[in-house]
Amino acid sequence: MGKTKDFRNLFIDQLRDLYSAETQLIKALPKMAEAATLPALKDAFLGHLEETKGHLERLEELFQTFDEKPTGKTCAAMKGMISEGDEIAHEKYTLPVRDAGLIAAAQRVEHYEMAAYGTARAFALQLNDKSIAAKLQLTLKEEGDCDKKLTLLARSAVNERASQEQVQLVNA
Repeated sequence: MGKTKDFRNLFIDQLRDLYSAETQLIKALPKMAEAATLPALKDAFLGHLEETKGHLERLEELFQTFDEKPTGKTCAAMKGMISEGDEIAHEKYTLPVRDAGLIAAAQRVEHYEMAAYGTARAFALQLNDKSIAAKLQLTLKEEGDCDKKLTLLARSAVNERASQEQVQLVNA
């Protein structure tokens, strides 16, 4: 049996999970952008890709602070959510419906990330490290902003187009 881990180790493990999640997302976002048909949705995915690269860099800085390596953990939750997004992208949905599904998948990812960054921030505060908590808060805010942007796209354009298509099929 290995050495018993403490709260600091749990915090580092949480950061590793986030690092894995962000790394996976960097690979997935270009595919999501390619699958999207609405230009604003493509732009949202590509814009978040750039933000996500910044999140990864911020996490790397945190690992340097702890003199730790960011690797060694795979975020199974992100792996599953990305797989679900891939399924939506490859299903035989009409294009407006696929865009709605891609937003749904992306928002699940954002909510997971908000929960994970919120928890990591709370752990940093518990460990009395306000500087690290502030960096995690910045990423948490950016994840929330992305979620709001996706909600706005869904409400203002995507869901309406997708549901109207359904109404047209029923009335045909």
